[in-house]
Amino acid sequence: MLIDCHTHAFADKIADRAVEQLINYYHINTTFGGRLADLIAAANTARLDALIMLVAATKPEQLKPANDWILALNSLSQAQLEAQLNMPVCPRIIPFGAFHPDAPGWEAEIARLRSAGIKGIKLHPEFQQIDLADPALSPFWEEVRRDFIIMIHVGDPRVSADNYSTPRKIATLLDKFPGIRIIAAHLGGYNFWEEVLHTLAGREVYLDTSSTLSYINPELLRQIVSKHGTDRLLFGSDYPLKSPAQELELFETKLKWLTSREKDQILGDNCAKLLEI
Repeated sequence: MLIDCHTHAFADKIADRAVEQLINYYHINTTFGGRLADLIAAANTARLDALIMLVAATKPEQLKPANDWILALNSLSQAQLEAQLNMPVCPRIIPFGAFHPDAPGWEAEIARLRSAGIKGIKLHPEFQQIDLADPALSPFWEEVRRDFIIMIHVGDPRVSADNYSTPRKIATLLDKFPGIRIIAAHLGGYNFWEEVLHTLAGREVYLDTSSTLSYINPELLRQIVSKHGTDRLLFGSDYPLKSPAQELELFETKLKWLTSREKDQILGDNCAKLLEI
């Protein structure tokens, strides 16, 4: 299977603004659009079998509308989605829900996602200003650790010990909440890869390749992959900053030393097992 575990799409009315904000924050130019139709077109081109689509509520008042959109999408059959977008939809779309700790009644939102069969929840601590070390988040981790996959953006262009998300903070979560299933995005921490090598590699945590292969030192990449093993690595493009096709080509270049079986694991088999699909 070929699965992209890290893609983003936005409701049409906010898509252009959302992509512009990503470009301005990360200083990464992209020509790809942020609408669902744009994502599907890119996924069709790459011949993906499935993808995880992520949203984030950067403000408390965005939580319910974000999950409304996710749940509406999740309820559509493939035929209904194709009719709505007026295009073929090749990959299976697996949407993750949103969370914000300052939203009143976030517990009800978790219950709503659970009852709809949503498999995961996305956090972006830097955008949401959520410190992963904040003890006030403990009720959330306890609520979700047994039946949700938690995709967490880790790292930042600004490298500092007081970042909201760091590999060390992910390691602490693993210690405090045994059994929690976390995908630590960007190979465990964008711009924090030395820390990943020493604190996360080899732990019971999934790392994805999104926004990593273009930027990481090749030897450091090899060290992290070798120490962590390939059974908990996932392919991710971080669309719309990069396309799945671009990242697949880069994957073959940067990780050409892996065996065919190891590549298959990262490119889809691990994610399919994690998602139970």
